[in-house]
Amino acid sequence: MKPALESLLREHPRHLWRGLQSPGEGRATGGDAATLKTGREELDRLLGGWPRGGITEIHSSTPGIGELRLLLPLLATLSQQQKRWILWVTPPYLPYPPALAAAGLRLERMLCLHPRQRQDRLWALESALRSGTCSAVLAWPPPLDTTAWRRLQLAAQEGDTAAFFFFHEAQPSASGWAALRLELRPDPRGVAVAVQKRRGGMPGRGVVPLSEGEQLPLAIG
Repeated sequence: MKPALESLLREHPRHLWRGLQSPGEGRATGGDAATLKTGREELDRLLGGWPRGGITEIHSSTPGIGELRLLLPLLATLSQQQKRWILWVTPPYLPYPPALAAAGLRLERMLCLHPRQRQDRLWALESALRSGTCSAVLAWPPPLDTTAWRRLQLAAQEGDTAAFFFFHEAQPSASGWAALRLELRPDPRGVAVAVQKRRGGMPGRGVVPLSEGEQLPLAIG
């Protein structure tokens, strides 16, 4: 490999990827890694980790099938290791603090926002992603056009924020900017995960098992 290319790959690992990069490469071990460990062996094999400084789209056939459960190991780690916020933006149900605490999340790191107007929601999202004060942002956004997607993805990169946008499968998604796009469906063993888009990798499918205790609700109506 030419010295100039080696230098780029070494100095800017988050902004460059190899087209045939395997799922395990670039897995988060330090501050400059492009991905964050999911905390679940099956997901790490399937995804190579959650995108760091990028948006993950999560589309569910049915709300509450385990989409939040997939994120709990990461959120617990971030809340314990970083002095940054984990922000919830317009969740459809109220997060249930005892369940989150039981999963290892530090509740003092949690914030929840409910902007009512579309523009307020977009402003809050972009500001939180870009500020660098949030380790993760979980959002249930309004319909997004190409310009909004681009601004939000660039904001996540600038703020080094892991963003997770949740959609019902009926909602259209024309995003070419998200770093990762997943489709979730219920499975007798847990959650069936279909990778529709993964930056630097190929699509794939797998099942993430959930224990009986993990089926308990994380939110209340």
